[in-house]
Order: sequence, then C-alpha cells, then structure tokens
Amino acid sequence: MDKIEAAKEKFGKLIEEQLKRVEKMKEDKEFINFKELPVIKIGIVGGDGIGPSITSQAQRILEFLLKDEAEAGKIEFKVIDGLTIENRVAAGKAIPDDVLAQIKECPVILKGPTTTPRAGDKVNIESANVAMRKELDLFANVRPVRIPEEGIDWTFYRENTEGSYTLGSKGFDTDDDLAFDFTVATTDGTERIIRAAFEYAKNNNKERVTCVTKANIIKTTDGKFLNMFKEIAKEYPDIETDDWYIDIMTAKLIDPKRRTNFKVVVLPNLYGDIITDEAAEFQGGVGTAGSINMGKKYAMFEAIHGSAPRMVEEGRDKYADPCSIIRAASMLLSHIGYPEKAAQLDNALDICTQKEKKVVITGRSDGATSAEFADYVMETIEKNA
Repeated sequence: MDKIEAAKEKFGKLIEEQLKRVEKMKEDKEFINFKELPVIKIGIVGGDGIGPSITSQAQRILEFLLKDEAEAGKIEFKVIDGLTIENRVAAGKAIPDDVLAQIKECPVILKGPTTTPRAGDKVNIESANVAMRKELDLFANVRPVRIPEEGIDWTFYRENTEGSYTLGSKGFDTDDDLAFDFTVATTDGTERIIRAAFEYAKNNNKERVTCVTKANIIKTTDGKFLNMFKEIAKEYPDIETDDWYIDIMTAKLIDPKRRTNFKVVVLPNLYGDIITDEAAEFQGGVGTAGSINMGKKYAMFEAIHGSAPRMVEEGRDKYADPCSIIRAASMLLSHIGYPEKAAQLDNALDICTQKEKKVVITGRSDGATSAEFADYVMETIEKNA
C-alpha cells in the first residue's frame, strides 16, 4: 500500500503542474495577425559556427524579395548578435538576458544554428532552442517537404509541448516490476496546434488537412486530439479533411498512389517526430529542410542542422550550404502573409538544386560559396518572375 500512496503523491504533483500550465495557456488566446501590424520586425539571429555565414545569405534573399515592403516601412530587419556559445557560456545562460530582450522585440525570428555543450563538457547550459521554445511558448514545430517532380508538397504541424514528451523525464518506477510514463493532452494545447494547421491551409491555398493519431488504442488523449480536429474542421468547410492512424500513415507516405493527396498534416508530438523524419528522407534527409517553431505571438524559423564548428576552424564557413536556412526563409514569407513570394523562392530553389544545378555547394573550395549560391537563387527568381 505504501507504494500505491507514494505513486499517488507523485502523480498528484504532476497533475498540479499541468493544471498550472493550462491556466497559463488560457491567458493568451489570440494568434498575432500580421496584417494588423504597422511594421513587421524580423529578427536575424546568426547563432554561432557556420550560422552567421548562412543566415546572412538568407537575409540577403529576404531583403531582395521584400525590398518594396521594406522601403515602404512595412518590414524592418533587426540583426541580433550575441547568441554565440562564447557569450552564452560567459552569461551562464542558454540565452543571455540582453539577447533575449532583443529577440522579444521581434515577432518573427530567422535563426542560425547554435552550439549546445555535450555531456562531459566543462560547461553545462541548456540548448538555446529549448530555452527559446519555453520563453516564447513556441508550441508548434512546422516542417515542409517538397519534391515537385514526384507531386509531394507536405507541411507537417507537430505539437511541440504535450503528448509523450512533456513528462518524458517525470515517469517513475513504483518498484522493480512496474514503471509508468505519461502522455498529456489539454484542450487549449490541442486546439491551438490544430487551428494553426487549418489557418496555414486557408492562407496558403492548401485544399486538405490530415490528422494523424492512434485514437483507436490511445482512446483518451489521442481521442481528444481527433475529436478536437473534427470540431475545428467544421469551421473550415472549404478545406477537405481526413484522419489516419500513425501505423498506416507511415506506410501511406511511401505509397505513390496515396502520398500525393497529403498536403497539411497535424499530429501529436511523438507521431510528429517519427513522421517528419520519415518524410524528410524523401528529399535527402533531415538536414535538407527548414523548420518553424511557432507560438501565438512569436515564430522562429531555422535550419535543422548543426553549427558545424569544424568548418569554421578549417576556414570553410563561407562554403557552407545555406539551403536549409533559405528554406526556412521561405516559410517565414508564407507565415507573415507573402505566400506568392514564398512560392517564388521555393521554385527558384527547386531549379537551383534539382534541375539546373549551375552553381553547386560542396562545403569546400572546389564548390561555390554560400554567397555565390544566394546570388544564383536571386538571379533565378528574377529570371522566372
């Protein structure tokens, strides 16, 4: 009986924590409406390693595409330095206070990769990405996968704060024979990720939203996710919907007859982790796509690869491949209300990386620099305008 009482006490504390989180979510109901902002301030955070080199090229492309809007005062770029491993170690924080204050001035952030100390290193600070998700409440991880020649145009909305991961380190053993972990679904947390997926579909002319769960087995939390999806879908009658279980979804992504039907996919945390890695393999792996971590008030767009400090040490940072951060810049354009400009950039990237390939990045001096590749992308945009 002592074991049961101890488990009850631990579980009770977890419930208290989650109820506090629910109350915090209830305080902030509305998504930012970029159309209502007099000026959209875009923060450019280079990070460290190869981050500043590649992020500066994505910034050049954004400035090229948003030239008229910037001149009209509708768009403002703010370069934010200081999110380097050296500054973070000196401050003893994942994000130094002065850097965080500047980041919070910008509802939109384009962020280069940052270095996180590994286990065994002399310093121990939290990942800058993890810290930014907490500080800005970035609840949605959004990843696109596009392969036009195969008819693949997917955008995945993975819930970032709940499911099996939110209490991933707080499971417990009752004794040597019995262990528990937990999955969490809240009304507010579920509603906001699903609504974000439908809003993206509506604003970017995507005709279908798909929900992925295992609600036939995980009936309470996954059932809540699926039921919420069906309710919210009623508010978007012009968008087609369907739902799949995670096991069959992994199979249908490799089914040439079925996979082209998927457009926007919304799913809980664990399933999103699995499916987005599988999907990324279609276009060359997880390092080939950009990513959003998005909340109601902020959105952070980033490359998914690391900071490659060895390239900097060897003087090769100017040859780093900027494609992932440029893909992130395309997602940024869509997010702030410029889907046509995002489509121009996506089309140019497809031409530059899959069709013409006149300028090739190798990561070394036998290939192009990231600046030369960015020039090629902008020339391609102009040529196809």
